[in-house]
Amino acid sequence: MDITKIPQIKHTDSNNFFLLAGPCAIEGEEMAMRIAEKVVAVTDHLKIPYIFKGSFKKANRSRIDSFTGIGDEKALKILKKVSDTFGVPTVTDIHEISDAAMAAEYVDVLQIPAFLVRQTDLVVAAAETGKVVNLKKGQFMSPESMKHAVTKVTETGNEQAIITDRGTMFGYHDMIVDFRGIPTMKQYAPVILDVTHSLQQPNQSSGVTGGRPALIGTMARAGIAAGVDGLFMETHFDPANAKSDGANMLDLSLLEKLLTDLTAIRTTVNSL
Repeated sequence: MDITKIPQIKHTDSNNFFLLAGPCAIEGEEMAMRIAEKVVAVTDHLKIPYIFKGSFKKANRSRIDSFTGIGDEKALKILKKVSDTFGVPTVTDIHEISDAAMAAEYVDVLQIPAFLVRQTDLVVAAAETGKVVNLKKGQFMSPESMKHAVTKVTETGNEQAIITDRGTMFGYHDMIVDFRGIPTMKQYAPVILDVTHSLQQPNQSSGVTGGRPALIGTMARAGIAAGVDGLFMETHFDPANAKSDGANMLDLSLLEKLLTDLTAIRTTVNSL
């Protein structure tokens, strides 16, 4: 997978890590544009190749009354507007086979959620669109087993697969990242570390996922030092009132300082 082939992606000659970032879910046009404008400004300044992230639908919720979206087509059109306005590619996750062709009309990267990465028909449907496919490693899967998920993509003739590690279950209510898996998975495809979902505290009795956002910087710095190709993080200007996954999102006001520090670490890693 060559990220330079992703439409509209910039700064690919900077030798920096690449970034997938944005809100957990598209809550509306104003919030999406506000977040995109800030992240684009920061990543342009730091020469970070950037892909705007936003879920058009949240299908994997613990409670039936949790926010799932504002309507599929409405949210997808907002993602397209972000791309057209700021000149950046976009990524969204899909949950059903029929989502693949629909979402591919609007975004550049199709993401397979961690819970669904073993669903062969879903992975193949995403690959057959010809879009980049971001495979999130299942919380229950070994790094070595992700080779087979990548093969499901490449067997369709689509070589554009990337892997995102979002942690492994550690008991019922916590996640842990095994950094030994990064060089293993890099044998199969470029590897991204999802620094916000890795800090989730799922399966709470309330049915609302918790998190440890104070450790986002720690996790991200460790990922860059360990040699990941990219980072994934969810960010919002008001995490406390975000409609999905607010407990583990990065406050948008902290993004510039964090990315500046990470760019400095990446420069050091590149010099070794």
